[in-house]
Amino acid sequence: MIGWLRHHKHALGAALRRLRVQALTTLLTALAMGVAISLPSGLYLGLANVSRVAGDLPAQPEISLFLDAGASAEQKQAIAARLGQPDVAKARFVPRDEALAKLSASQDLTDVMAGLTENPLPDAWIVRPRDASRDALVRLADGLGKLPGVAETHLDSQWAERLQAALDIGRTVAWLLAGLFGIALIAISGNAIRAQVLARRDEIHVSRLIGATDRHIRRPFLYLGALQGLFGGLAAGGVLAVAGTILEAPIAHLANLYGSSFHLMPPAALDIAAVLGLATLFGWLGAWLAVTRTLHLVETSHP
Repeated sequence: MIGWLRHHKHALGAALRRLRVQALTTLLTALAMGVAISLPSGLYLGLANVSRVAGDLPAQPEISLFLDAGASAEQKQAIAARLGQPDVAKARFVPRDEALAKLSASQDLTDVMAGLTENPLPDAWIVRPRDASRDALVRLADGLGKLPGVAETHLDSQWAERLQAALDIGRTVAWLLAGLFGIALIAISGNAIRAQVLARRDEIHVSRLIGATDRHIRRPFLYLGALQGLFGGLAAGGVLAVAGTILEAPIAHLANLYGSSFHLMPPAALDIAAVLGLATLFGWLGAWLAVTRTLHLVETSHP
């Protein structure tokens, strides 16, 4: 066991020395891998930030029912009675003063609201139908819009559903890109390791003559591939950090124009660990494939 650990330590040290000696090649390989990793990772991170916006939207379809400013008490009572029927799962009345207070607090419009002589917002009902199908929603919204005293109806979750559908497509594209770039990482790592093996073919042949096994010969190259993958993951983190820094101010400005406090969130520690782990794994896998094939070629090329 001690001998096995000692050999792993020696193999890791040899891989680190080889990377240090070939610093420029190591840097270029890490940058190539980092760019490949950053594209699907950046897309996934962007979707995660957009999902935060979508997460604040109502999960169930809702209908906003805006009352006419001149609606009589009898009309309001009739509307409330209609909303108590079985096809409505839940209905919540929002007085105009409450709506104004929430708008002022959420959009930071206190100074603007203070200059108003009267409340411009109408009373409203937030209606959640029992049947959330598209046809049922349209039918209920049309029926409620024809009630006396109702000025306008609006399906609040219509665009949110479209956003969620677009996010689902984006996540699928991110996974497809991750798979394609994972193959690219294996190819990049494999080509780099193959060149290393071919450059040391005479040393490998001598090692075989003195009894070294393929596992013994392969181990330093596997560490080399894993380290290249790890450095590629770190390079991807640097690329994403630079991109986030560049985009932070424009995105914050755009959010302010819409009265939102939205800002880019950095990736979670678990996401960072997953990217680094997968990059290391792909680097190791590329090295294993390249070394296994190249060792066979080296063996057949010697008499």
